[in-house]
Amino acid sequence: MISVAIIVLAAGRASRMGQGGSHKLLAEFEGVPLVRRVAEQALGCGAASVTVVTGHRQEEIAAALSGLNVRLACNADYASGMASSLIAGFSAPEARPADGVLVMLADMPGVTASDLRTLIDAFRASGGEAIVRAVSQGKRGNPVILPQSLRSEVFRLTGDVGARHIIEASDLPIIDVDIGAAAHLDVDTPDAIIAAGGVLKA
Repeated sequence: MISVAIIVLAAGRASRMGQGGSHKLLAEFEGVPLVRRVAEQALGCGAASVTVVTGHRQEEIAAALSGLNVRLACNADYASGMASSLIAGFSAPEARPADGVLVMLADMPGVTASDLRTLIDAFRASGGEAIVRAVSQGKRGNPVILPQSLRSEVFRLTGDVGARHIIEASDLPIIDVDIGAAAHLDVDTPDAIIAAGGVLKA
C-alpha cells in the first residue's frame, strides 16, 4: 500500500490576528480548539502518521493537542517563514519513509477526514508519482500531497514560501481534486474566524 504521512503546519505567528491578540489556532469551533479539530480530521483519514509542526506559542498548541496520537515537531526557526516549517515536517521520522507527504494548514476549519481520504486515494491511484492538489471550482487551494521524489526541493526552500513554486516547477503530473469551498477557507483574521463559526479565546 502506498503510504502517506500528514504534516500539519501550526507554527506561524498569526500576525494578522493583531498585536497580542488571540491565537487563531486556539479559537474554538463547536467547542474544540481549531488546531485540535484539524488534527482530529487528519487522524481520521487513514494516513500513516500525523505530525504537527509547532513554533509560536508552542506550549499552548501542544496543550490543545493533548491526548491525540500526533507527533509534535518544534520549528525553532518559525519566525523565518513557512519554508522552515515545511522542512521541519519533512524531517520528522514518521514522514521520511512515506511515499507521499500531505501538507495541511492548521487554520482551515472546513477540511474533513473525508476530503483528506479523497486526496490520498487520488495519490495512491497515481502510483504515488503525482502531485495531488485540492481545488475549488478550478482554483488551486490546500491541502496538497507531494511525492517523496520532491523532498530535496523542499529542503532548498527558504523564507516565507510554501510548496507552490515546487509544484509549478516540477515536471510531475498534477492531479486536481475538487473538495469544494473548504480548499480556500482559511481563517487569518478575527473577523474570518467569527464568520466561519469560530469563537475567539484569550
